[in-house]
Amino acid sequence: MTDERSPRPRLAITMGDPAGIGPEIVLKGLAADGSERPYRPLLVGSREVFDQALGHIGLDLRLRAVEPASGQDSPDPTVVDIVDLGPVPGLRHGVVAPEHGEAAVRAIKTAAELALAGVVDGIVTAPINKQALKAAGSPYPGHTEMLAVLLGRDPAEVVTLFVLDRMKVFFLTRHLSLADAITWLTVDRVVAGIERVHRLSRVIGVPRPHIALAAVNPHGGEDGLHGTEENRILAPAVAMAREQGIDVVGPMPADSVYYQSRQGRYDAVISPYHDQGHIATKTVDFFGTVSATLGLPVIRTSVDHGTAFDIAGTWVADGRGQVAACRVAAELARPVLADAKAGG
Repeated sequence: MTDERSPRPRLAITMGDPAGIGPEIVLKGLAADGSERPYRPLLVGSREVFDQALGHIGLDLRLRAVEPASGQDSPDPTVVDIVDLGPVPGLRHGVVAPEHGEAAVRAIKTAAELALAGVVDGIVTAPINKQALKAAGSPYPGHTEMLAVLLGRDPAEVVTLFVLDRMKVFFLTRHLSLADAITWLTVDRVVAGIERVHRLSRVIGVPRPHIALAAVNPHGGEDGLHGTEENRILAPAVAMAREQGIDVVGPMPADSVYYQSRQGRYDAVISPYHDQGHIATKTVDFFGTVSATLGLPVIRTSVDHGTAFDIAGTWVADGRGQVAACRVAAELARPVLADAKAGG
């Protein structure tokens, strides 16, 4: 629910797994941004859990339970609105438990409902624990698949994007082993992936994206000397996409294309498999890398780290990633909204 009088989108910020560092980093991120927030936060989760965290980390923040549909946000940056989903019984930091997974799922479902109702303009998710999800009986492996279904989208059509400063890294595959990811690659699938990246880049405000497809083999395969995927699959896919008018080049050697993207040569890089793109961004700035999910009715972002059960409850977690996740969500939310209103 973007206030026409304010350029700041309203973001639902979920609690994550209450036994992890999610509630802590959410609060630290809000405190760090303070009055400079380019968004209007609406926490979704257990007020009791958040208040407990506040009691330990001593931030100048107070929570206010609200009816989210009212759209009346607190004008005081030290007062943060929350949709209170009630206490989490038997909370134990750093422990996998079905109660923790259930609380995390409830927050995600509520945020999705708020998005579908037009109450929020984007969703920022704190980390969840996949074992806790499984213990709670959730059929989803993670946020991306769950939100796709909850928001009425085909998970196969949803795309993961990493944002780090001017770098934008898209992924052809998500949670596949390296062997399975390479087997998955076909000309048709790569062409479809390039088409999605082209379309979604325009949705997030890059009208004429210059895209690079990363290779999978050393030195881009060197014309078949170090592997055949480039000649058999990637290069033909690029050629077919270019015939459709898409400005894409490649396959480009992966040991240089990400650096070139950081220098501004490309608007986006497509990573064929999970770790290639993850390493490229996280090595540069682990906490600054933000994971975004495109292809949903609203933008969704998240820190790109886990629940950190080993330090949960010690109150030493770093909130910089949460700051970045909220700021990127605010940056991307408006063009996504404009595209949705235009029927794109």
